[in-house]
Amino acid sequence: MAHFTKATSLHDWLNQRLAVDTLRRVLATEYWIPKNINFLWAMGMVLAITFGILLISGIFLLMYYQPNVNLAFDSVNYTIMQEVGYGWLWRHVHGVAASVVFLIIYIHMFTGIYYGSYKKGREMIWISGMLLFVAFSAEAFSGYMLPWGQMSYWAGMVITNLFSGGSLHADGLVEWIRGDYVPAQAFLNRFFMLHVLLIPLAILGLIGLHFGALRIPHVNNQDGEEIDFEAEAAKYKAGDKANSKVIAFVNDFMSKDMMVVGIYLIFFFYLVFFHYDFAMDPVNFDPANGLKTPTHIYPEWYFLWSYEILRPFSTNVGLIAFAFAQVIFFALPFLDRSPNAVPASRRGLFSLWFWAMLIDMIILTAMGKVPPEGSFSTIGLYAALTFIGLWIALPFITKFEKKV
Repeated sequence: MAHFTKATSLHDWLNQRLAVDTLRRVLATEYWIPKNINFLWAMGMVLAITFGILLISGIFLLMYYQPNVNLAFDSVNYTIMQEVGYGWLWRHVHGVAASVVFLIIYIHMFTGIYYGSYKKGREMIWISGMLLFVAFSAEAFSGYMLPWGQMSYWAGMVITNLFSGGSLHADGLVEWIRGDYVPAQAFLNRFFMLHVLLIPLAILGLIGLHFGALRIPHVNNQDGEEIDFEAEAAKYKAGDKANSKVIAFVNDFMSKDMMVVGIYLIFFFYLVFFHYDFAMDPVNFDPANGLKTPTHIYPEWYFLWSYEILRPFSTNVGLIAFAFAQVIFFALPFLDRSPNAVPASRRGLFSLWFWAMLIDMIILTAMGKVPPEGSFSTIGLYAALTFIGLWIALPFITKFEKKV
Protein backbone atom coordinates (compact mmCIF):
# COMPACT_ATOMS: atom_id res chain seq x y z
CA MET A 1 0.00 0.00 0.00
CA ALA A 2 1.19 3.53 -0.77
CA HIS A 3 2.53 5.62 2.10
CA PHE A 4 0.24 8.45 3.19
CA THR A 5 1.24 11.36 5.41
CA LYS A 6 -0.83 13.99 7.16
CA ALA A 7 -1.98 16.41 4.44
CA THR A 8 -0.98 20.05 4.78
CA SER A 9 -3.70 21.28 2.40
CA LEU A 10 -6.59 20.08 0.27
CA HIS A 11 -4.23 20.03 -2.73
CA ASP A 12 -1.77 17.83 -0.82
CA TRP A 13 -4.61 15.50 0.26
CA LEU A 14 -5.78 15.10 -3.36
CA ASN A 15 -2.23 14.79 -4.66
CA GLN A 16 -1.48 11.84 -2.39
CA ARG A 17 -4.58 10.03 -3.64
CA LEU A 18 -4.96 11.14 -7.27
CA ALA A 19 -1.43 12.24 -8.22
CA VAL A 20 -2.81 15.56 -9.49
CA ASP A 21 0.69 17.08 -9.81
CA THR A 22 1.83 14.17 -11.96
CA LEU A 23 -1.28 14.42 -14.12
CA ARG A 24 -0.80 18.17 -14.55
CA ARG A 25 2.83 17.64 -15.54
CA VAL A 26 2.10 14.79 -18.00
CA LEU A 27 -0.99 16.36 -19.58
CA ALA A 28 -0.22 20.05 -19.40
CA THR A 29 2.93 21.76 -18.12
CA GLU A 30 5.37 19.18 -19.55
CA TYR A 31 3.38 18.22 -22.62
CA TRP A 32 5.60 19.77 -25.27
CA ILE A 33 4.43 21.44 -28.48
CA PRO A 34 6.77 22.59 -31.30
CA LYS A 35 7.04 26.34 -31.74
CA ASN A 36 6.99 26.16 -35.53
CA ILE A 37 3.30 25.38 -36.03
CA ASN A 38 0.45 27.55 -37.27
CA PHE A 39 -3.21 28.14 -36.39
CA LEU A 40 -4.28 24.93 -38.15
CA TRP A 41 -2.94 22.96 -35.19
CA ALA A 42 -5.63 24.58 -33.04
CA MET A 43 -8.38 22.68 -34.89
CA GLY A 44 -8.17 19.84 -32.36
CA MET A 45 -9.06 22.23 -29.55
CA VAL A 46 -11.81 23.79 -31.70
CA LEU A 47 -13.24 20.30 -32.21
CA ALA A 48 -13.15 19.61 -28.47
CA ILE A 49 -14.97 22.89 -27.75
CA THR A 50 -17.58 22.15 -30.43
CA PHE A 51 -18.15 18.66 -29.03
CA GLY A 52 -18.69 20.27 -25.62
CA ILE A 53 -21.25 22.65 -27.16
CA LEU A 54 -23.02 19.68 -28.75
CA LEU A 55 -23.14 17.85 -25.41
CA ILE A 56 -24.52 20.82 -23.47
CA SER A 57 -27.09 21.85 -26.08
CA GLY A 58 -28.09 18.21 -26.53
CA ILE A 59 -28.80 17.85 -22.81
CA PHE A 60 -31.16 20.85 -22.89
CA LEU A 61 -32.94 19.48 -25.97
CA LEU A 62 -33.21 16.06 -24.34
CA MET A 63 -35.31 17.58 -21.54
CA TYR A 64 -38.22 18.14 -23.94
CA TYR A 65 -37.68 15.74 -26.85
CA GLN A 66 -40.13 12.80 -27.11
CA PRO A 67 -38.68 9.67 -28.81
CA ASN A 68 -42.04 8.59 -30.18
CA VAL A 69 -43.05 8.48 -33.86
CA ASN A 70 -46.32 10.29 -33.02
CA LEU A 71 -44.74 12.95 -30.83
CA ALA A 72 -41.13 13.46 -31.99
CA PHE A 73 -41.85 15.92 -34.82
CA ASP A 74 -44.09 18.15 -32.68
CA SER A 75 -41.74 17.97 -29.68
CA VAL A 76 -38.98 19.45 -31.84
CA ASN A 77 -40.86 21.89 -34.07
CA TYR A 78 -43.53 23.11 -31.65
CA THR A 79 -42.61 22.37 -28.04
CA ILE A 80 -38.89 23.19 -28.28
CA MET A 81 -39.08 25.84 -30.99
CA GLN A 82 -42.19 27.72 -29.80
CA GLU A 83 -43.18 26.84 -26.24
CA VAL A 84 -39.90 26.40 -24.32
CA GLY A 85 -38.08 29.60 -23.41
CA TYR A 86 -35.00 29.90 -25.65
CA GLY A 87 -35.65 26.41 -26.96
CA TRP A 88 -35.14 27.78 -30.48
CA LEU A 89 -31.67 28.97 -29.46
CA TRP A 90 -30.59 25.56 -28.16
CA ARG A 91 -31.86 23.88 -31.31
CA HIS A 92 -30.04 26.38 -33.52
CA VAL A 93 -26.84 25.92 -31.50
CA HIS A 94 -27.09 22.13 -31.72
CA GLY A 95 -27.94 22.09 -35.43
CA VAL A 96 -25.19 24.53 -36.43
CA ALA A 97 -22.59 22.78 -34.25
CA ALA A 98 -23.53 19.40 -35.77
CA SER A 99 -22.79 20.79 -39.23
CA VAL A 100 -19.80 23.02 -38.48
CA VAL A 101 -18.03 20.25 -36.56
CA PHE A 102 -17.57 18.40 -39.85
CA LEU A 103 -16.08 21.47 -41.52
CA ILE A 104 -13.49 21.55 -38.73
CA ILE A 105 -12.95 17.78 -38.97
CA TYR A 106 -12.21 18.02 -42.70
CA ILE A 107 -9.82 20.95 -42.14
CA HIS A 108 -8.10 18.94 -39.38
CA MET A 109 -7.95 15.83 -41.59
CA PHE A 110 -6.49 17.55 -44.65
CA THR A 111 -4.03 19.50 -42.48
CA GLY A 112 -2.74 16.13 -41.24
CA ILE A 113 -2.47 14.85 -44.82
CA TYR A 114 -0.73 17.99 -46.08
CA TYR A 115 1.90 18.00 -43.32
CA GLY A 116 2.39 14.22 -43.18
CA SER A 117 1.19 13.96 -39.59
CA TYR A 118 0.38 10.26 -40.08
CA LYS A 119 3.97 9.15 -40.78
CA LYS A 120 7.03 8.08 -38.78
CA GLY A 121 5.43 6.48 -35.76
CA ARG A 122 2.29 8.63 -35.86
CA GLU A 123 0.09 5.97 -37.46
CA MET A 124 -2.03 5.53 -34.33
CA ILE A 125 -2.72 9.26 -34.22
CA TRP A 126 -4.17 9.04 -37.72
CA ILE A 127 -6.08 5.79 -37.13
CA SER A 128 -7.62 7.04 -33.87
CA GLY A 129 -8.55 10.27 -35.65
CA MET A 130 -10.28 8.33 -38.42
CA LEU A 131 -12.13 6.27 -35.83
CA LEU A 132 -13.33 9.58 -34.37
CA PHE A 133 -14.49 10.61 -37.84
CA VAL A 134 -16.53 7.41 -38.10
CA ALA A 135 -17.98 7.94 -34.62
CA PHE A 136 -18.93 11.55 -35.37
CA SER A 137 -20.50 10.41 -38.66
CA ALA A 138 -22.59 7.80 -36.83
CA GLU A 139 -23.56 10.39 -34.22
CA ALA A 140 -24.62 12.88 -36.90
CA PHE A 141 -26.65 10.29 -38.80
CA SER A 142 -28.43 9.01 -35.69
CA GLY A 143 -29.22 12.59 -34.65
CA TYR A 144 -30.62 13.36 -38.10
CA MET A 145 -33.25 10.68 -37.53
CA LEU A 146 -34.61 12.19 -34.31
CA PRO A 147 -36.73 15.12 -35.64
CA TRP A 148 -38.70 12.48 -37.58
CA GLY A 149 -39.26 14.72 -40.57
CA GLN A 150 -39.52 13.67 -44.19
CA MET A 151 -35.78 13.72 -44.91
CA SER A 152 -35.06 12.00 -41.58
CA TYR A 153 -37.37 9.13 -42.50
CA TRP A 154 -36.27 8.69 -46.08
CA ALA A 155 -32.55 9.16 -45.40
CA GLY A 156 -32.91 6.44 -42.77
CA MET A 157 -34.68 4.25 -45.31
CA VAL A 158 -31.97 4.75 -47.96
CA ILE A 159 -28.94 4.37 -45.69
CA THR A 160 -30.21 1.23 -43.94
CA ASN A 161 -31.01 -0.29 -47.35
CA LEU A 162 -27.27 -0.19 -48.07
CA PHE A 163 -26.86 -3.06 -45.60
CA SER A 164 -28.85 -5.34 -47.88
CA GLY A 165 -25.62 -5.76 -49.88
CA GLY A 166 -27.15 -5.29 -53.32
CA SER A 167 -27.53 -8.66 -55.02
CA LEU A 168 -26.79 -10.40 -51.70
CA HIS A 169 -30.33 -9.43 -50.69
CA ALA A 170 -29.52 -9.39 -46.98
CA ASP A 171 -32.98 -8.00 -46.22
CA GLY A 172 -33.02 -9.81 -42.89
CA LEU A 173 -30.03 -7.74 -41.75
CA VAL A 174 -31.80 -4.52 -42.76
CA GLU A 175 -34.91 -5.52 -40.83
CA TRP A 176 -32.77 -6.44 -37.82
CA ILE A 177 -31.14 -2.99 -37.87
CA ARG A 178 -34.50 -1.22 -38.19
CA GLY A 179 -36.35 -3.52 -35.84
CA ASP A 180 -39.15 -3.52 -38.41
CA TYR A 181 -39.77 -3.74 -42.15
CA VAL A 182 -39.64 0.05 -42.43
CA PRO A 183 -38.34 2.83 -40.13
CA ALA A 184 -40.84 2.99 -37.27
CA GLN A 185 -40.91 3.13 -33.46
CA ALA A 186 -38.22 0.48 -32.89
CA PHE A 187 -35.98 2.26 -35.39
CA LEU A 188 -36.43 5.61 -33.63
CA ASN A 189 -35.83 4.06 -30.19
CA ARG A 190 -32.56 2.48 -31.33
CA PHE A 191 -31.17 5.59 -32.95
CA PHE A 192 -32.23 7.69 -29.96
CA MET A 193 -30.26 5.38 -27.65
CA LEU A 194 -27.24 5.45 -29.97
CA HIS A 195 -27.34 9.24 -30.26
CA VAL A 196 -27.70 10.17 -26.60
CA LEU A 197 -25.65 7.44 -24.93
CA LEU A 198 -23.62 4.83 -26.77
CA ILE A 199 -21.93 6.88 -29.50
CA PRO A 200 -21.09 9.87 -27.22
CA LEU A 201 -19.39 7.43 -24.83
CA ALA A 202 -17.42 5.98 -27.75
CA ILE A 203 -16.42 9.50 -28.85
CA LEU A 204 -15.17 10.36 -25.35
CA GLY A 205 -13.09 7.19 -25.25
CA LEU A 206 -11.66 7.83 -28.73
CA ILE A 207 -10.77 11.42 -27.80
CA GLY A 208 -8.74 9.98 -24.91
CA LEU A 209 -7.06 7.50 -27.28
CA HIS A 210 -6.36 10.22 -29.85
CA PHE A 211 -4.82 12.52 -27.25
CA GLY A 212 -2.85 9.65 -25.70
CA ALA A 213 -1.47 8.64 -29.11
CA LEU A 214 0.24 12.05 -29.29
CA ARG A 215 2.32 11.44 -26.15
CA ILE A 216 5.11 9.28 -27.60
CA PRO A 217 5.73 10.71 -31.10
CA HIS A 218 4.59 14.22 -30.09
CA VAL A 219 2.90 16.73 -32.35
CA ASN A 220 4.22 17.17 -35.89
CA ASN A 221 5.25 20.61 -37.14
CA GLN A 222 4.77 22.60 -40.33
CA ASP A 223 8.43 22.33 -41.40
CA GLY A 224 8.65 18.56 -40.95
CA GLU A 225 11.64 19.14 -38.65
CA GLU A 226 12.83 16.27 -36.48
CA ILE A 227 12.89 17.70 -32.95
CA ASP A 228 14.66 16.17 -29.97
CA PHE A 229 11.84 16.87 -27.55
CA GLU A 230 13.78 15.82 -24.44
CA ALA A 231 16.73 18.11 -25.21
CA GLU A 232 14.52 21.04 -26.18
CA ALA A 233 12.31 20.52 -23.13
CA ALA A 234 15.42 20.60 -20.92
CA LYS A 235 16.29 24.02 -22.37
CA TYR A 236 12.77 25.24 -21.69
CA LYS A 237 12.78 24.05 -18.07
CA ALA A 238 16.23 25.54 -17.55
CA GLY A 239 14.81 28.96 -18.46
CA ASP A 240 16.20 29.18 -22.01
CA LYS A 241 12.76 29.52 -23.54
CA ALA A 242 13.92 31.73 -26.39
CA ASN A 243 16.25 29.09 -27.86
CA SER A 244 14.07 26.09 -27.08
CA LYS A 245 12.13 24.73 -30.08
CA VAL A 246 9.20 23.67 -27.89
CA ILE A 247 6.69 25.30 -25.58
CA ALA A 248 4.47 23.86 -22.86
CA PHE A 249 0.91 22.97 -23.77
CA VAL A 250 -0.33 24.86 -20.70
CA ASN A 251 -0.25 27.79 -20.54
CA ASP A 252 1.86 28.75 -23.57
CA PHE A 253 0.25 26.88 -26.44
CA MET A 254 -3.18 26.91 -24.80
CA SER A 255 -3.24 30.72 -24.98
CA LYS A 256 -2.74 30.51 -28.77
CA ASP A 257 -5.41 27.83 -28.99
CA MET A 258 -7.87 30.00 -27.11
CA MET A 259 -7.30 32.92 -29.46
CA VAL A 260 -8.24 30.71 -32.43
CA VAL A 261 -11.20 29.32 -30.46
CA GLY A 262 -12.37 32.89 -29.76
CA ILE A 263 -12.32 33.78 -33.46
CA TYR A 264 -14.11 30.52 -34.27
CA LEU A 265 -16.86 31.21 -31.71
CA ILE A 266 -17.56 34.60 -33.33
CA PHE A 267 -18.06 32.80 -36.65
CA PHE A 268 -20.08 30.07 -34.94
CA PHE A 269 -22.56 32.35 -33.19
CA TYR A 270 -22.89 34.50 -36.30
CA LEU A 271 -24.22 31.36 -38.01
CA VAL A 272 -26.42 30.50 -35.02
CA PHE A 273 -28.19 33.87 -35.00
CA PHE A 274 -28.20 34.84 -38.68
CA HIS A 275 -27.67 31.80 -40.93
CA TYR A 276 -28.81 28.77 -38.92
CA ASP A 277 -31.01 27.69 -41.85
CA PHE A 278 -28.00 26.27 -43.73
CA ALA A 279 -27.92 23.43 -41.19
CA MET A 280 -31.64 22.62 -41.46
CA ASP A 281 -33.10 21.03 -44.60
CA PRO A 282 -36.48 22.59 -45.52
CA VAL A 283 -37.87 19.14 -46.44
CA ASN A 284 -37.32 18.02 -42.86
CA PHE A 285 -39.89 20.54 -41.65
CA ASP A 286 -42.58 18.24 -43.07
CA PRO A 287 -43.62 15.32 -40.81
CA ALA A 288 -42.35 11.87 -41.80
CA ASN A 289 -44.64 10.18 -44.29
CA GLY A 290 -43.79 6.68 -45.52
CA LEU A 291 -46.32 7.01 -48.36
CA LYS A 292 -44.83 10.18 -49.88
CA THR A 293 -41.27 10.02 -51.22
CA PRO A 294 -39.39 13.37 -51.51
CA THR A 295 -38.50 14.42 -55.05
CA HIS A 296 -34.77 14.25 -54.35
CA ILE A 297 -33.30 12.36 -51.38
CA TYR A 298 -29.80 13.34 -50.28
CA PRO A 299 -27.79 13.33 -47.03
CA GLU A 300 -26.31 16.31 -45.20
CA TRP A 301 -23.47 18.15 -46.97
CA TYR A 302 -20.70 16.38 -45.05
CA PHE A 303 -21.78 12.98 -46.44
CA LEU A 304 -22.39 14.12 -50.01
CA TRP A 305 -18.92 13.20 -51.32
CA SER A 306 -19.24 9.55 -50.32
CA TYR A 307 -22.89 9.46 -51.42
CA GLU A 308 -21.86 10.67 -54.88
CA ILE A 309 -19.28 7.86 -55.12
CA LEU A 310 -22.19 5.43 -54.66
CA ARG A 311 -24.65 6.95 -57.15
CA PRO A 312 -23.04 6.76 -60.64
CA PHE A 313 -22.57 2.99 -60.66
CA SER A 314 -24.80 -0.06 -60.75
CA THR A 315 -25.97 -1.31 -57.35
CA ASN A 316 -23.21 -3.84 -56.67
CA VAL A 317 -20.36 -1.76 -58.10
CA GLY A 318 -21.68 1.31 -56.31
CA LEU A 319 -21.72 -0.47 -52.95
CA ILE A 320 -18.13 -1.67 -53.48
CA ALA A 321 -17.03 1.87 -54.40
CA PHE A 322 -18.90 3.27 -51.38
CA ALA A 323 -17.26 0.74 -49.02
CA PHE A 324 -13.88 1.56 -50.57
CA ALA A 325 -14.41 5.27 -49.85
CA GLN A 326 -15.32 4.57 -46.21
CA VAL A 327 -12.19 2.57 -45.35
CA ILE A 328 -9.45 3.82 -47.64
CA PHE A 329 -8.47 6.82 -45.51
CA PHE A 330 -7.54 4.41 -42.70
CA ALA A 331 -4.88 2.92 -44.99
CA LEU A 332 -3.19 6.25 -45.79
CA PRO A 333 -0.15 5.70 -43.48
CA PHE A 334 0.55 2.41 -45.25
CA LEU A 335 -0.22 3.50 -48.82
CA ASP A 336 2.11 6.49 -48.61
CA ARG A 337 5.48 4.78 -49.17
CA SER A 338 7.58 7.95 -48.98
CA PRO A 339 10.09 8.36 -46.10
CA ASN A 340 9.35 12.10 -45.97
CA ALA A 341 7.21 13.67 -43.24
CA VAL A 342 7.35 17.19 -44.65
CA PRO A 343 4.72 19.53 -46.13
CA ALA A 344 3.19 18.39 -49.41
CA SER A 345 4.62 21.47 -51.16
CA ARG A 346 8.09 19.87 -50.81
CA ARG A 347 7.05 16.41 -52.02
CA GLY A 348 6.75 16.73 -55.80
CA LEU A 349 4.00 14.50 -57.19
CA PHE A 350 2.40 14.07 -53.78
CA SER A 351 1.61 17.79 -53.79
CA LEU A 352 -0.35 17.32 -57.03
CA TRP A 353 -2.06 14.25 -55.51
CA PHE A 354 -3.10 16.23 -52.42
CA TRP A 355 -4.66 19.13 -54.33
CA ALA A 356 -6.31 16.78 -56.84
CA MET A 357 -7.86 14.81 -53.96
CA LEU A 358 -9.11 17.96 -52.22
CA ILE A 359 -10.63 19.43 -55.40
CA ASP A 360 -12.15 16.08 -56.35
CA MET A 361 -13.88 15.74 -52.97
CA ILE A 362 -15.29 19.27 -53.32
CA ILE A 363 -16.65 18.36 -56.77
CA LEU A 364 -18.13 15.12 -55.39
CA THR A 365 -19.81 17.13 -52.62
CA ALA A 366 -21.30 19.59 -55.11
CA MET A 367 -22.55 16.83 -57.43
CA GLY A 368 -24.06 14.87 -54.53
CA LYS A 369 -26.48 17.74 -53.85
CA VAL A 370 -27.98 17.89 -57.36
CA PRO A 371 -30.16 15.30 -59.15
CA PRO A 372 -28.07 12.72 -61.10
CA GLU A 373 -29.19 13.94 -64.52
CA GLY A 374 -27.42 14.97 -67.73
CA SER A 375 -24.01 16.57 -67.31
CA PHE A 376 -24.25 16.35 -63.50
CA SER A 377 -24.36 12.56 -63.77
CA THR A 378 -21.32 12.52 -66.08
CA ILE A 379 -19.30 14.84 -63.83
CA GLY A 380 -20.20 12.73 -60.79
CA LEU A 381 -19.09 9.54 -62.55
CA TYR A 382 -15.70 10.95 -63.54
CA ALA A 383 -15.19 12.48 -60.10
CA ALA A 384 -15.90 9.10 -58.46
CA LEU A 385 -13.50 7.33 -60.83
CA THR A 386 -10.88 10.01 -60.14
CA PHE A 387 -11.23 9.47 -56.38
CA ILE A 388 -10.64 5.73 -56.72
CA GLY A 389 -7.82 6.23 -59.23
CA LEU A 390 -5.98 8.69 -56.98
CA TRP A 391 -5.91 6.19 -54.11
CA ILE A 392 -4.71 3.39 -56.39
CA ALA A 393 -1.95 5.68 -57.72
CA LEU A 394 -0.76 6.86 -54.29
CA PRO A 395 1.64 3.96 -53.48
CA PHE A 396 3.27 4.27 -56.89
CA ILE A 397 3.82 8.03 -56.85
CA THR A 398 5.25 7.96 -53.31
CA LYS A 399 7.40 4.82 -53.58
CA PHE A 400 10.03 6.51 -55.74
CA GLU A 401 9.90 9.88 -53.98
CA LYS A 402 13.38 11.16 -53.14
CA LYS A 403 14.18 11.78 -49.49
CA VAL A 404 14.09 15.48 -48.71
